[in-house]
Amino acid sequence: MNTSHPPPAWWADRLLWTLALLLALAYGLPHSQPLFAALFPALPRPVYLQEPLAGLLWQHLGLVLLSSAVSVLLGTTAGLAATRPAGRAFRPLLETIAAMGQTFPPVAVLAVAVPVVGFGELPALLALSLFGLLPVLQATLAGLESVPRPVQESARAMGLSPWQQLWQVQVPLALPLWLAGVRTSVIINIGTAAIASTVGAKTLGSPIIVGLSGFNTAYVLQGAVLVGLLAVAADMAFERLTRRVQWQG
Repeated sequence: MNTSHPPPAWWADRLLWTLALLLALAYGLPHSQPLFAALFPALPRPVYLQEPLAGLLWQHLGLVLLSSAVSVLLGTTAGLAATRPAGRAFRPLLETIAAMGQTFPPVAVLAVAVPVVGFGELPALLALSLFGLLPVLQATLAGLESVPRPVQESARAMGLSPWQQLWQVQVPLALPLWLAGVRTSVIINIGTAAIASTVGAKTLGSPIIVGLSGFNTAYVLQGAVLVGLLAVAADMAFERLTRRVQWQG
């Protein structure tokens, strides 16, 4: 039975208000000079104006979406392959490689990638894709393994081929766990993408990096608040999507 609750009215929708606050700050912070001048009177330039914060927000989001798409594609494909009879022997190797990517600091990946591919978004994309791979791979494996054996045997008894069993039975039942892994990967990448500004990528980490190097707490606060709100909004969106998937299941 469908036990879903009706969606909240727009005025009570936390996700909508979080997104509205994020956009209002991104577009309004450059015009908040009096406020930050009062909060940080010792700073000669209390508002980050080197680059439009709204533009940095969209560039940050684009980098996260692209790197997360690579992580999801590679992690899901590897997880599906490792659960097939022909690929089970490679599962320990895949898990080891993914775990190394998770434990290897993104800063170190950036330091290695820059001499090879240069400054900009590409080394950041490589680092974030590698860093977000493990949660997706683990969630894919856990989701497929969570399918009850009686369900798999029933599907086999109905005459479904192995591929039909995978796509019609195993994948739908594994979807909530898989989605939890994707959620973790994306949230990690939103926060980690801030360090991409150290190699020339345009992200919300730019005011943070400039603020840290120039001892400007206001810059750090402005960048950190925007990154935090973006992560909160993404988490709320995934929470809503997860509930919808579970209700449909």
